[in-house]
Amino acid sequence: MNIQGKTALVTGASRGIGRAIALELARQGVSRLLLVARNPERLALVASEVELLGVEAIVLPLDLTKPIEVHSAIAKACRTYAPIHLLVNCAGVAYQTPFLKSRLLYVQDELTTNLVGMYTITRLVARRMVVQREGTIVNVSSLMGKIAAPTMATYSATKFAIVGFTQALRNELAPYNVRVCALLPSLTTTDMVREFQWFQGLIPSTPEQVAKALAIGLQKDAPEVLVGWQSHLAVWGSRLAPWLVERIVRIAAPKSEPSVRRSFI
Repeated sequence: MNIQGKTALVTGASRGIGRAIALELARQGVSRLLLVARNPERLALVASEVELLGVEAIVLPLDLTKPIEVHSAIAKACRTYAPIHLLVNCAGVAYQTPFLKSRLLYVQDELTTNLVGMYTITRLVARRMVVQREGTIVNVSSLMGKIAAPTMATYSATKFAIVGFTQALRNELAPYNVRVCALLPSLTTTDMVREFQWFQGLIPSTPEQVAKALAIGLQKDAPEVLVGWQSHLAVWGSRLAPWLVERIVRIAAPKSEPSVRRSFI
């Protein structure tokens, strides 16, 4: 995909990976960025950074768990700033807690934000991409969408679901010249995950590395974009010797039981 002169919409754009992707897209030459997140103050700061790079920025403070508000705001934005060429679904929430101590409230939050929120905005934008016969959708999953992690059961489940959702959409929308790919970062050093108990031996990526990997993946029209050599090794290992990878994950998992920790990523 050549993103120069295009219009992109990025969810979860106020911090972490979403912010880094927005700034990288601006550096790569998009002409307009629609920035979606819950926090209007943080969004305004990112919009200022984008505009310093010479790119128009539109702030859309939205809670993706509220479908009626999302439908109204995104429908209006699509009409006003059409066509939207690139959608990056980065908004998400994660809780780290042992499954036996998990609470339904947290599970529902992860399912609603990570899946229902992504579904709502993707459906609105994809319909318009189909009409214009052009577009690319990027769904941000995780390495945990390929290899599940102890203490992150529901989060892993949502990220596995995003990989499946992406694969299905890729085949459904291909006849309309709409491309769909999955971005699968591993642990990323954002301010939101510093309180998490990390897995031993895992080398974290920076948000900027994730954003650059996505830019390269878009240029190559890659169906899936893994970030870092450890991710590639882990995915290949899970294909060739899944029992070995599961044993390594079990050994690397946090030894003490973490209390409930929440993160937006």
